[in-house]
Amino acid sequence: MGGFFALLYGIVAYAAFLATFLYAIAFVGNIHVPKTIDSGPAAGSLTEALIVNVVLLGIFAVQHSVMARPGFKAVWTRIVPQSVERSTYVLFATAALALLLWQWRPLPEIVWQVENPIAVGAIQALFWLGWAVLLFSTFLINHFELFGLRQVCARLLGRRIPDPVFRTPSLYRYVRHPLYLGFVIAFWAAPTMSVGHLLFTLATTGYILIGIFLEERDLVAVFGDQYRRYRAQVSMLIPFLGRRYADESGEIRTQQSRTHAE
Repeated sequence: MGGFFALLYGIVAYAAFLATFLYAIAFVGNIHVPKTIDSGPAAGSLTEALIVNVVLLGIFAVQHSVMARPGFKAVWTRIVPQSVERSTYVLFATAALALLLWQWRPLPEIVWQVENPIAVGAIQALFWLGWAVLLFSTFLINHFELFGLRQVCARLLGRRIPDPVFRTPSLYRYVRHPLYLGFVIAFWAAPTMSVGHLLFTLATTGYILIGIFLEERDLVAVFGDQYRRYRAQVSMLIPFLGRRYADESGEIRTQQSRTHAE
């Protein structure tokens, strides 16, 4: 029965994440939902709005960074079973994201606005391309393991999750973090950029860069020189900007582990 309840818990956590994430896409894109990044109740004073929004972004960033670190996991899994650790992380991340979407204070003053219909269409296409790159990247690194479903299914079936391997599928041959690249594209691709949207985009881009630093430190600890070679060969976010040279076998054989995008 423990395996069944773990599976149910994992499915609920994934469903909550999926619903919140889909709402977040509409929120960022100012698509027809009750509250978007530029709509909703009046923000009050500029100072109040800035403080609330920065605190919300900080909660989201701290939750993601702290709970993803190996040291935290080592302690946390003494309380939470290993099989549902990832699902619990997803549930906490979903709660942090939902809080941000709920309490965000809009700052709708315009920073820039593109009016040319062709340019607007191109920017909107980039917005959707960013989300497509992000989604595709999750499947390259095992979507269902990333969101905890593989772990709870393994618990139910009495199977062991294999150790992470190191290879470069598809987009990972060109950038080390295509998932994060998808976020960056989607957040910056706005034909109308408000003050609030710019604050959100600057803060999340900064967090992504910090998250990459922390994540790559963990990956080096796990994979050592393999990851160091990969980091030298492949650029971080912009394709073809990294220094590239072959390892002793003449091949690049790397992959972000399942911890990649935590």
